[in-house]
Amino acid sequence: MPKKKKTKKTKKTKKIIKLKKSKVKPSVKSIEKKVTNTGQDDKPEIKKVKKQATEKRIYNIKDYVVYPKHGVGKITAIEKANIGEIDINFYKILVEKEKLTLTVPINQQSKLRPIASINQINKCISILKTKPKIKRTMWSRRAQEYDQKINSGKIYELAEVVKDLNKKTDIIADQSYSERQLFEKAYERLKSEFEAVLKINPEEVQKKMDKALGRTKISEDTE
Repeated sequence: MPKKKKTKKTKKTKKIIKLKKSKVKPSVKSIEKKVTNTGQDDKPEIKKVKKQATEKRIYNIKDYVVYPKHGVGKITAIEKANIGEIDINFYKILVEKEKLTLTVPINQQSKLRPIASINQINKCISILKTKPKIKRTMWSRRAQEYDQKINSGKIYELAEVVKDLNKKTDIIADQSYSERQLFEKAYERLKSEFEAVLKINPEEVQKKMDKALGRTKISEDTE
């Protein structure tokens, strides 16, 4: 008889343990749900901000603009064309230095920029007066950097190229062919923008630039 009682007790204890386990499980889940709900409620609502429509700059006929790969040009006409049953307005831009006429659609005029202001020209002159930066990297790498700066369309970068490649001499032996070519390209583009802004003769612009670069002795010797 006492053996049977012992077996009953063990069964009861097992049942109690099972009940305890079952009670613990739902409590943990409920806690997790509460945590997730409170976390979701605390998050602020993110509202999408609508981008403001960028106003397109309107250029007029006879306005001077800068196209990065070709330099300063003058708008000669604003024309329309029907391409694929779509009316497209575009500028006709004459680049006198290269004897080239560009057709730039008005909806792609982000490539264009207006010519520099007088304050920007004065800053360019101060850049030309500073000492050139001498880099010890290979010429091929430097040539790529200079070419990118020239075609960027940014006037300050253009002035830096002219300043860095300036040798203060016209002796061909002092410069390689590619170095001299890049210098002349940058020099002429900067000069053309100076002419458009300052509205003076090319000779006077050249004297102004050469004075800033310290090339006045060269012009005096040639005269």
